[in-house]
Order: sequence, then structure tokens, then C-alpha cells
Amino acid sequence: MRARVAFRFTWMLFAAAVALAPATAAAASPHIEQADLTGDINNIMSSYMQNAVGRAEADHADALLVVMNTPGGISTSMDEIVTSLLNCKVPVIVYVYPSGARAASAGLFVAQAADVLAMAPGTNIGSAHPIQATGQDLTGDLGAKVLNDAVTRVRSLASMHGRNADWAEQAVRNSVNINAEQAVQLHVADLEANDIPSLLDQVDGRAVPRTTGSLVIRSASGHIDDFPMPIWQVFLNALIDPTIAALLIIVAGYGIITELSNPGLILPGVVGGLAAVLAIVSLANLPLNIAGALMMLLALVLFVADLKAPTHGFLSVGGVFALVLGMAFLINTGPVGLGVNPFVSVATALITLAFFAIFIRKVWAARQQPAFVGADSMLGALGEAREELAPEGLVFVGGALWKATAASPIPAGSAVRVVGRNGLQLQVARENGSPNGEAKEKS
Repeated sequence: MRARVAFRFTWMLFAAAVALAPATAAAASPHIEQADLTGDINNIMSSYMQNAVGRAEADHADALLVVMNTPGGISTSMDEIVTSLLNCKVPVIVYVYPSGARAASAGLFVAQAADVLAMAPGTNIGSAHPIQATGQDLTGDLGAKVLNDAVTRVRSLASMHGRNADWAEQAVRNSVNINAEQAVQLHVADLEANDIPSLLDQVDGRAVPRTTGSLVIRSASGHIDDFPMPIWQVFLNALIDPTIAALLIIVAGYGIITELSNPGLILPGVVGGLAAVLAIVSLANLPLNIAGALMMLLALVLFVADLKAPTHGFLSVGGVFALVLGMAFLINTGPVGLGVNPFVSVATALITLAFFAIFIRKVWAARQQPAFVGADSMLGALGEAREELAPEGLVFVGGALWKATAASPIPAGSAVRVVGRNGLQLQVARENGSPNGEAKEKS
């Protein structure tokens, strides 16, 4: 009996150990949290990356893996991400991935801020020379100031992590760019890896220096928790684009002006209002240039003014130039050069000119037409004298009786034509022909 009880107890212990073995192994495996830095670097991306750093620290992750593919972005957002990664309490691994991805412009600075920088085959890094939002080089004292600041910044980041600071400087000064194999050879990147599992195996056990002491990366066969950008941030991130912001402003102008020109249509006003709200959201997350915004506002004012004034389109032409300049300077992105697409600016200006030209033509044609309602619509109308006008009497015009005067007596029953009015009193003249409207018009 005792032997049977002992056997059962032993079996239960064995079953419990088997059941708990996977959980124990999972708990013992390294915990890696992943964030995807894909697309332009802007305020939304900065917020997302800062949240990723905070979450990795709160979860006591063994490492934060940042998968990067970016053409660059806004310098202020870049600085926020760099500062966040430098002060992260867990090791940071930046991986330029997949093949075809890049760490360009502002992405170079973010990549150099990582404890470990890895690249997949077929990726590239560099091209970080400061430029204006229009794509032109920064010149003069301002250009020298921005360039020197960027050089010092990237050299500091590279030196902190034992990488090639001289090459990093050339990437900023001369926009040089290299592939993954060259980056490893020149020690711009730390290693080349085909995929994420092989990357985690390669960096396992690596000690990374920090001002507070070295951190050792535990990543081999690690469990990865991927935290992509939330859907609401994805939507906002799509709005945070200088070209989208400019187009939303134009659509808002179209809708609101159309609604004011044709009250009661409703749909243009609703579309314009929504576009205006989205434009405000977009511009609130971009470094807005007030001069550019005022130029775009001036363009809309000139277009509207051309609807009211007989300037034969001269104001609209001025509005086109103001619109192109306004869109060019709308976003002040600093040294990374993200701005409104110049081709979109020109195309939008031409479409806007055509849009308002149609309105101008319609308004001009409407001004040339006679009135269709009220007393003015009676001018030239034929009617019948219902009583003798000597010089005053009643006439029947337009389905109603009117008081009328005549320069010379007109017998009752004669055809008359309205030649003027004085308040609610018509001025008529005798018309040759029958009063039923078949009279001939005077030559």
C-alpha cells in the first residue's frame, strides 16, 4: 500500500515538473522588445520611440531592438529620439533591415546613438548633409553654423560607441553613403546580420559601455515582443507630412469658398471644415514657418478678391505666385530638409488657378445677365394698360397689376412696354401691336 502511494506521489511530481518546464524555460529566455522606426522621423515617430524606451525600461527587457528604415526627417524630432536612446536603461540595438532599407540623413544620427548598430545585406547608411526644406544647400553663416553643429553631434555619437567618427563626419559634410559590408569594414556599423534571430545570437554576451558602467546584452534565442505603432499614431503619422498638410489647407480653402459662393450645398462646407481641422492637427506637429503660412493665406485672399473685383485675373496670377512661395516655405524643418514637394506645389498652384478661373468666369457671366426677380426684372417687359394713363394708371405686367406713368397719354387696352421704374411705380411707353405679347419690339 505504501509503495503504491509513493509511486503515485512520484508520478505527480514528475508530471508537474514536465508541465512547468516550458514555463520555466520561457521565463529564463531573454526578453527583447522591438520597435519599428519606419518612415519619416517626425513628432509622432519621436513620441512612439520614447514610449518604446519607457516600456522597455518598465518591463525590465534585456534589450530594445529598433528596426530601422528611414530617409530622414525633422531635426528636432531626431534630437528627441537620440536623447531618449542615449539615456535608455536597457541596451539598445539598431538594426537597418530588411534588404533595401536605409538609415539616411537623420537616420544616421539615430543609428549612431545605439549601443549596437547592425545592418542587413543590401542596406545602406549615410547622406546626412544639412539642406533646406526646398532641397537647396544651406549657405552663408547660417549654413556654416548648422553644418558645424551637425558634424560635432555625429562625431560625438560615433566616438561614444567606438565607431568611425571621421567617416560619420564625411557623411554629414559630403553626403557620402555606403552599403552594409562597407559599413562593417570601416567600423561605421558593428556587424552585418541576415535576419533578427542571427543578429540576437551574434550580439549575445556583448558588453556595451555606458557612463554609469557597462551593460551586458543577453539576447541569444530571446523572446521578441514586437510593439508596432498604434493605429491612431499611424493615422497621425500619415498626416504629419508637409505635402499632406499643404494639400489639406488647399482643400479646406476650396470647400469653404465653394460653400460661401453657393450657400446651401453643405457638402463642400463639410469637406472644407474637416480638411481644415486635419490641417491644424498636421501643422501642430510640424515646425510651421509663419511666413509661409501667411503667404498661403494671402494667396487665398487674392483668389477670393479676384472673384469680386473686375481685375481680369491679375489678382489670381499674384495668388499663384504667393501660393507656390507659401508652400515652399510652409514647413521649417531645419537641417534635414523635409518640406513640401516642389512639383506638388506647382501642380497645386495651377489647379487652384484653374479652379478660381472657372468661378471668375461664372461670376462675370452672372453679372452680365439681367435680373430675374424683383422690379428690375420688369424692364423691357410687355404688358397692357388696364385704364387710361394720363399720365398715371394701372397696367398689367408679369401677371400682376402695377401703378404706372407714361410720358404721353395711353388709352386703356393698349400694349405697353416697361422702360423704367421709380420705386414700386413703373414707367411705360406705348407699344405698337396687341397687348397679348405679340407686339413688335422697337428697333
